[in-house]
Amino acid sequence: MSNTPMAANPLTRAVLEIDEYASGLGWDQPARLFALVDTARLRAEQPSLAGRLGPDGEQETTAYTPIEQDKIPAGKPLDEFLGTIAWPEAVAGCALTVERMMLPPSAEAQVPKDLGEAALTKWVAQHPERQEVRMTVAVLRDGARESALRLREKDSPTEVLTGSDLVPGLAEALTATFAE
Repeated sequence: MSNTPMAANPLTRAVLEIDEYASGLGWDQPARLFALVDTARLRAEQPSLAGRLGPDGEQETTAYTPIEQDKIPAGKPLDEFLGTIAWPEAVAGCALTVERMMLPPSAEAQVPKDLGEAALTKWVAQHPERQEVRMTVAVLRDGARESALRLREKDSPTEVLTGSDLVPGLAEALTATFAE
């Protein structure tokens, strides 16, 4: 049985399900990409999967089933990799979970000027106020988006922050994978 908190929005439920899955794998994991498919459509087109999709129910008519994709190539920048993706019509949306270091807004004034990407990454990693965060971002073809953030120091299902605009740049990059 899932420990995922119930959410009214099907996309929020999918994001929290992916967050729970990633949490079960532990920290220091590579980024993971998921296709989101309409569960009712999946059940109709793949009846052999019905038992693995849970009981048939009213809530499922607007639910999304996350399907993990192949590993993201190591060493390739995430934005470049996302630029190579095209989804078949059966995919209603996609999601990505990725771990990053972040600083509180109060630390922005402390960032040294003219640092290259590698030097900035090192500087953030050594900053005393840094926080490790797992971000799960999902988008649908229609433009809907949802995110979940989990801090490593508060690694609990009840401490997951959700919202549609928490990671706008990543949401925009995922949305671009549906551009024709």
